[in-house]
Amino acid sequence: MKNKGLWIALGVIVVIILWGVSAYNGMVSKQETATTALANVQATYQRRADLLPNLTKVVKAYAKHENETFKEVAEARSKASQIKLDAGDLTPEKIRQFQEAQGELSAALGKLMAVSENYPQLKASENFQDLQTQLEGTENRINEARQQYNEAVQDYDVTIRRMPNVLVAGMFGFDKMAKFEAASGAEKAPDLDI
Repeated sequence: MKNKGLWIALGVIVVIILWGVSAYNGMVSKQETATTALANVQATYQRRADLLPNLTKVVKAYAKHENETFKEVAEARSKASQIKLDAGDLTPEKIRQFQEAQGELSAALGKLMAVSENYPQLKASENFQDLQTQLEGTENRINEARQQYNEAVQDYDVTIRRMPNVLVAGMFGFDKMAKFEAASGAEKAPDLDI
């Protein structure tokens, strides 16, 4: 009888250990999916930042006296590229700062595109049209990447907060991750009056 009780206790311990290992590995997988999604968001923003110098050069060739707009684009691009997100130290405040810098870049880009309205020959330029199409596609990619990141974070956050996973998450330091949210004022159309 004593051996039977020992075997049952040992079996329960093994099951608990196997569950703990499985829960831990599941959380690691979901966390890695979320951090990869964050890296994809940053890569998409970088794509936009890389396209801007080319767009600026094409527009500048036609609109030589629009220096203030070009200066704003350059400054916004510089500021946006200086703010990096670290998945290991991701807070809502850092995401907000990142989004604000990207929002400034979007506004400057909007002004740059508005400048093109004053130059019909620029709008007809094949280079300008190609760059405009690339930027439009990039903006769509940014939105999609943010949505995928938020979905991956939601999946991860739900996993670590559910019982009994919350016990393993607490023991091994799996913390909630922050999501991208709409920037303040995003409900208003940007003012592109130059």
